[in-house]
This record gives sequence, C-alpha cells and structure tokens, in this order.
Amino acid sequence: AAARGCGGVWRRACQRGAGGHSLAPRGQRAVACNARGGAVPPGKSGLAPWVPVVGLEIHAQISSNSKLFSGSEVQFAAPPNSLVSFFDASLPGTLPVLNRRCVEAAVMTGLALNCSINKKSLFDRKHYFYADLPAGYQITQQRVPIAVNGSLSYSLCIDNKMSQMVTKTVRIKQIQLEQDSGKSLHDDTRSQTLIDLNRAGVGLMEVVMEPDMCCGEEAAAAVRELQLILQTLGSSQAIMAEGQLRVDANVSVHRPGEPYGVRTEVKNINSIRFLAKAVDYEIQRQIEELKNGGTILNETRAFDSKLGCTVPMRDKEGKQDYRFMPEPNLPPLILYNAKSLPANMNHQQVVNIDWIHERLPDLPSVKRAKLVEQYGILPEHSFTLMSEDGLTEFFENVVKQTQMKPNKVIGWILNDMLSYLKQHSLTVKESPVSSFLLADLLNLLEKKEISSTAAKQVLAELWKGEGKTPLEIVKEKKLELIQDQKELEQICQAVIDGQENEVIMMVLE
Repeated sequence: AAARGCGGVWRRACQRGAGGHSLAPRGQRAVACNARGGAVPPGKSGLAPWVPVVGLEIHAQISSNSKLFSGSEVQFAAPPNSLVSFFDASLPGTLPVLNRRCVEAAVMTGLALNCSINKKSLFDRKHYFYADLPAGYQITQQRVPIAVNGSLSYSLCIDNKMSQMVTKTVRIKQIQLEQDSGKSLHDDTRSQTLIDLNRAGVGLMEVVMEPDMCCGEEAAAAVRELQLILQTLGSSQAIMAEGQLRVDANVSVHRPGEPYGVRTEVKNINSIRFLAKAVDYEIQRQIEELKNGGTILNETRAFDSKLGCTVPMRDKEGKQDYRFMPEPNLPPLILYNAKSLPANMNHQQVVNIDWIHERLPDLPSVKRAKLVEQYGILPEHSFTLMSEDGLTEFFENVVKQTQMKPNKVIGWILNDMLSYLKQHSLTVKESPVSSFLLADLLNLLEKKEISSTAAKQVLAELWKGEGKTPLEIVKEKKLELIQDQKELEQICQAVIDGQENEVIMMVLE
C-alpha cells in the first residue's frame, strides 16, 4: 500500500504537515546541530526554544557462515528461497540450535562498546504476524539481553570545518541477539506480495542507543563510528546497501526544562546520509506542527529519499501487544570468564569473555590516534583515511615504499587519488593505481626528477591501467626535469636567438 501511494498521498504528505502548514522538501530547511551539546541557541535555524531529542535502534547483521538458530548458509543476493532450512520455514517439530559464532560476535561488540556482559541472558518470543515471519514470532532478548550499559564516543565537525572537531558520547542501553525476518517483495502490477525466506533467521545484533543526540549530524556520526567498529571487529560487514546495517530513529522535541515530547519512529533507514536528512526533517516537521497548534502522534514513519521527507506508515507498535514470553525451546545462555570456567569443561563448547577480550583488535579511535602520532598527519586526515575501506593500509604501504614524508603523501592520496576513485565509483581495492606505482611516482617527484605538474600528468596516465610504470611514462612523454646546467644554458640561448626582436623590446622597456 505504501508503494502504491508514494506518487500521490506520500507527496502531499511531504509538502504539508498534519496541521496543513508547508514543509520544505529535500532538507531545504536544514536543522542546525549544536555540536557542543544542549539546545540550539536562538538565531540558529529557528529551532529555539525547542530541544530535539534523538535515539537510535540499529540492527547489524552478524558476519557468520550460518544463521542464528539453523545451519542454513548466509549469502547476499542468492536465488530466492534457496537458503531455507526446515526451521527457517517454521515446519512443525523443528528446534533452534544456537550459533556460537553469533554469540561471540555479540560479546565482542559489547566489549568494544564498553558494555557489561551478562553471564546469563535469556531468549524471548516477540509475537507479530507478517507473511515474511513464518513462525508468527521472532526470537529475541527482551528481558535479559547479552550486553547492557555501554557507551560510544564519536567525533563531528563544528560548523562543517574538518579542522574543528568535538568528541561526544552516546550511551548504549543494550545489545541483544535476535532473528532477522524474511523479505516481502511487492508486485503492484499483479497485486501480489512475494516472499523470500533466505534472510529469515539470519543473526542480528540490535544496538539500542539512548536519546543522547540532538540532530541528524550527530546521529549520522554515531552510526558511522559504530559501522567502523563493527567492520574492524569483523562482527558485521555492516554494508548498508546490502541491508546489513539498518537504523530506526526515535525523534521528539520539547521545550527546555520540560519533559520529553511525544516521539515518532522513522523505520528502516539504510543510508547514513539519509539518516541525517530524515532526522533533521522530522525535527523540523514536529517543531512546525507544534508551532501551528497541532499535536505530535506516536506513530511510525518512513523516509522518502526521493522527496526528502518522512511520511506516516502505521500506528506506533507500542500500541500493539507483542505478547512477549520466554522462549521454551532455548535454555538460558551462560557465558564464562577465566575464573568461572570449570576446569573439566570443553573449552570448544563455551564462550569465554576474557578470551574474547584479550583478542580485541585496535578500535578505530585508537587507530586514528596512532596514525596521527606515527606519521604526523592531521587528526582530520586520520578520519578520512579510516572512512574508506582499505585506504589506511594503502597509505601505510605507500609511506613504506617512498622517500617522501607522510604529511606530503597524505595530500596525494586524499586530494588526487581519493577524488578520482569517488568520481569513478571505485573502491580502493579496485584502483588501477597500486600503492607500489604511486610510491614509484612520488619517489621520482621527491628526487626532483619530475615536476609536480608532470607528476599529475603521469598519475593521469596511470589511471588508464595500461601496465606502464611511472618512469616509462615519464620517458615516453619526455617529462624529465633537466638537471645539467650547460644543457639549460644552451636551451635558454636557443630561445633568445629565436626571439631576437622580442628580447630587444624587453631590454628597451
């Protein structure tokens, strides 16, 4: 129904709020974010005297070869219904078998987010009825989740200046294990809904962030940092384009000193850029609604990326009775540490919190600090290096192979190489210019065998991927700098001899 209404009802809903007032589409009324925290001061975006409040619920697909409670393979874009076990299809008599890898990934993520890990957590059934949920319930952790009371620090720019950054912290309420649902594919031409259960039962971590954020920029920065952490840990690939990281944003506004206002939930946002736009639009929509004497409904909304606005979906699920109950087919999940682990227990059959903690890799914040300290680059450059998969390793490989100083290398990588990759929608791994080739080119420049202008010409030739080395291109294009003084004098004399009249005019002037 939502898809059918997108062209008409949704467009009208975007153009006017529930109270009939106009709203600017496509984020034209951008919400200013006070990076230092608190309410937005008067004169900024017209938000004062309103205080926006933003909380997030993030579903991250766990990197595992099999699903959470079955042995079915996990694979993106597999043929429909080709990766479905009897348990995934909820055939009678099938029972769940917990995937140890998923538990370890959740513990690892909890530790990285400074959470307390519950040594005993419980599974529950959350009942609701959709065609892509064949059992009629989802196995989750509503009462006692696997991790609680954590925090995530993230950085964002002040006034869009990379050189001015502030670090903020959002509290993590909990991390819980749960099943993913299948996919409903709507075919409006035939008035049919097709069901693909390949995703049904895939392991998810739901990371619940407390409402400590105040704008789309903060929400986007927090999710981006979480995405980097998950990818660094290997607990999730967190590729939003493949649905491996999905965000629900809870948004409300209130007057300073008053209780929180009625919140709305913007569901299933699959892009960090769209998250920022959705949150900012929803904040502005609620403020406009209240300023015009309206009320905010406790409802679920969706973000229309084409129109740049949020639109109603259905009544908020808080009104729905999920009939939570303990999962009868799963015992409590017991975790151990070095002290509590019985000596006679098979270590391959348990999850040891201390063992996982000892093997945690350096987190993105630590890596950024090391990059700044080791290579003398600016903090904002470390953020850019970490924002692109494989770019940090590329930079370090170039530094190892060139005589140029790291603070000069970073300019070539971030200004020349990265802009080309983005222009042609290429990843670092797909780059036709390897770290070896770029290092060779920078060595020629550092030895003053070519000029900076010539180096850019050579780099442009390297992008063609014809298999030539920088030195071969330099010789082919005759781009070498002339080092011999006598040769330079001869060239200058030849120019003067060939332009005798011009030389005389210059002398007379």
